[in-house]
Amino acid sequence: MLRSQTSWRRRIPNRRSLLKWGHLLMIPLFIWFVLVTPDDVVPIGNWAFMVHSNLALIFVTGCLIWTVDHIFRGLASRPGPKLTGWARWIHPIMHKTIIWGLFLVALGGFLLGLTSHKLLKAGGFLPIAPPMDWEQANHIIGKLHIYQFYALGFLIIGHALFHIWRHFWLRDNVLRIMAPKVLHRFL
Repeated sequence: MLRSQTSWRRRIPNRRSLLKWGHLLMIPLFIWFVLVTPDDVVPIGNWAFMVHSNLALIFVTGCLIWTVDHIFRGLASRPGPKLTGWARWIHPIMHKTIIWGLFLVALGGFLLGLTSHKLLKAGGFLPIAPPMDWEQANHIIGKLHIYQFYALGFLIIGHALFHIWRHFWLRDNVLRIMAPKVLHRFL
C-alpha cells in the first residue's frame, strides 16, 4: 500500500512546477486579453466569441487557483540574496499586488454578470451570476473592470521588466528559476 501511494505522489508535480507552468499559461492569455476585447471578436462570429469566452474561463480559473494557493501557502519564493534595498522591498509587494489584482479582475467579471440584463455564461456553458438588470451599476463596473485590467497590465509589464533586469543585470538566473525546465536551454 505504501509503495503505490509513493509512486502516485511522485507523478503529481510539486507546487513550484505548477506555478512555473501557470506563469507560462498566463502570459499568452494576458497578452490576448490586453490586445483583444469582446468588441473585437463579436463581429467575426459566434465561434470567435466562444473561443474568447473559453480563454477567459481558463484565465479566470488560473487567477482564482493562484489566489487560493496564495491564501493558504503564501508566496512561493523570497527575494534572492542578490536583491538589496528597494528591489528587495518591492519584490513581495509587486507579487502580492498582481495576485490580488487578478482576483479583483475575476471578481469584476462576476459583478458584470451579476449586474447584466441577461444571463452571461463563461465559455458558453457556465453561468457567471444571476442577472439583476442593474444598467447603471453594470456600466460603472464595466468601466472599472477595464481600467483595473489595464492598470494591472502596466504592473505586470513592470513585473516582467523587473525580472528581466534581475536576470541580466544581477545575473541571479531568475528567469531560469521561474520557467519550466523545458525552456531552460533558451535562458
